[in-house]
Amino acid sequence: MQTLEFSTKLETIRVSALHAIAYCPRLFYLEEVEELYTQDAAVFAGRRLHAELEKQEDEEWEELFLESEELGLRGRLDALRTRDGQTIPYEHKRGRCRRNENNQPQAWESDKLQILAYAYLLELVQEIPVKEGRIRYHADNVLIHVPLDDAGREAVREAIQQARILKQSTYRPPVTDNERLCARCSLAPVCLPEEARLAHDREWQPIRLFPEDDDRQIIHILEPGTCVGKTGEQIKITRRNQPLETIPARQVGQVVLHSFSQISTQALHFCACQNIGVHFISGGGRYLGSFDTRQGSIQRRIRQYAALSNADACLELARKLVICRAQGQRKFLMRGTRGKAEVPEKLEKAIAIMKATLKQVSQAKSLASLLGLEGNLAAVYFSALPCLISPEIPKEMHFGGRNRRPPKDRFNCLLSFGYALLIKDVMNAILCVGLEPALGFYHQARSQAAPLALDLIEIFRVPLVDMTVMASVNRNQWDVKADFEIRGKQVWLSEVGKRKFVELYERRKQESWKHPVIGYSLTYRRLFELEVRLLEKEWSGEGGLFGRLILR
Repeated sequence: MQTLEFSTKLETIRVSALHAIAYCPRLFYLEEVEELYTQDAAVFAGRRLHAELEKQEDEEWEELFLESEELGLRGRLDALRTRDGQTIPYEHKRGRCRRNENNQPQAWESDKLQILAYAYLLELVQEIPVKEGRIRYHADNVLIHVPLDDAGREAVREAIQQARILKQSTYRPPVTDNERLCARCSLAPVCLPEEARLAHDREWQPIRLFPEDDDRQIIHILEPGTCVGKTGEQIKITRRNQPLETIPARQVGQVVLHSFSQISTQALHFCACQNIGVHFISGGGRYLGSFDTRQGSIQRRIRQYAALSNADACLELARKLVICRAQGQRKFLMRGTRGKAEVPEKLEKAIAIMKATLKQVSQAKSLASLLGLEGNLAAVYFSALPCLISPEIPKEMHFGGRNRRPPKDRFNCLLSFGYALLIKDVMNAILCVGLEPALGFYHQARSQAAPLALDLIEIFRVPLVDMTVMASVNRNQWDVKADFEIRGKQVWLSEVGKRKFVELYERRKQESWKHPVIGYSLTYRRLFELEVRLLEKEWSGEGGLFGRLILR
């Protein structure tokens, strides 16, 4: 009879993870526990350096993978060489070394711990004496010798123990006090250290470490029958009766499939590996869903579940959301009064009613009462919105109130299609950040759109859709016949109309908006992701910045 044996061995720690923990414990946690990684220019430059070194003809060059269960460490050495009968591990760094007060070259503490870990690991695995490790800093062509002594071995063991403790923790370590480390960190756009400091100190003047824009293309496949595939490292688009189109994957941020377009299984896998969002919108302009490519630790979603299972926390977030949307709506209406000798009474009354109702939002005691207030605010807003439409536009483009599922006039058709694109972009940001879209704090699941996406689109409805639609209508940019299809009482955008709207919407997303609290400017495309990350900070001990994107 066989006896089942269960392994109780501890998982070994990567040597590169010790480098991260010495640099910043929060960086270690983000990479090793939450499994968040970025690939910026510095990362690619480091890879190119190692590739070039590997091509060098050097008989002494040897790359070696090592693992010690006894020490609890594993890693792959950059190089192993023999000098005067001594085996010496080498580590190559593309940057510059540290200098002491006498301008003498020194290893950075994180690099020093890394080479000590490799030397100690080599000593144990190969059962040979290792007296030192060496670090080559290529930017200033300096070679640093790091002796392996008892103090060095103890430093490695302590770092391994610290790593094990952090891997069991459910909370991110605080942001480092050394601001200069953050400026050089590839994970700054994920960690948001400057925003975390601002959350704790409202007098803080943050610098922008978050990328200003994402210049990758968003490809909308509007023509029915079009097939998206892959060829090599490129996205391949095959349209009926048109030449084959290929786009390098690194230039693509999203693929949006409208109507009856298709995507191959190979292309789906490729998009997942390349972090390219894939989204589906119906022929009628309704959001259908997104391809979920989230990977990595469940730890962050566990924290989301814990936070959003708290009714009081959900109510507080929902209040912020309703205030953000309604303030934006009211200020948009107020813009319609500028420069007018006579302001329509209906518009003035709506602005006053919204102001009075907004005062009640912060006092709402339940989500049900908040939903009632939000419904009243929305009804007042949409009743006054026609006052912003120029009287010179064709009567077919006028707006008599909000209707949908399906839209019954051209203006509502534009709003509905815009909101579908908006949900798609918010979902893309949620999946990119790694939160659970099915768990929101305000909306309930009532359609294909996930509750968290329905929550977050409230922040962007006015600036990205309402203002875009109103501006295009007042500029008379729509052909009432060619851009729309009328089917009984239903109104849909034609293929030509969809293409025109997509162009207007994507152009609007490229515009910048200075964040009213953080104080730096980002394109709307980047603001999607920033707002999702600021939401996550609400339950990570760094809250207070979410839902503050209010139209001025």
